[in-house]
Amino acid sequence: MRSKEVMGMKISARIEIFKEGDSYVALSPELNVSSFGETIGEAQNSIKEAIEAFIEECERMGTLEEVLEESGFSKIGDSWEPRKPIAEERLALAL
Repeated sequence: MRSKEVMGMKISARIEIFKEGDSYVALSPELNVSSFGETIGEAQNSIKEAIEAFIEECERMGTLEEVLEESGFSKIGDSWEPRKPIAEERLALAL
């Protein structure tokens, strides 16, 4: 059961989906939550459920705001937004 605080909360989180073998793995890098499915759609639904369960457990433990802040989120009104990079690139190293 969701608390009043969680029910009205909005969180914007980035999701990445990878093909691994016969499954699709969905990852929320900022929250370090992952899940999977046999299709992309199943992986998307599964990661949404996993993130909701993670948020609800953090709220139950009283650590939700701390976890979100440590993960780089900022509270803007009634929403939590992830930090937005000003630049993004891939770095290849030959060692």
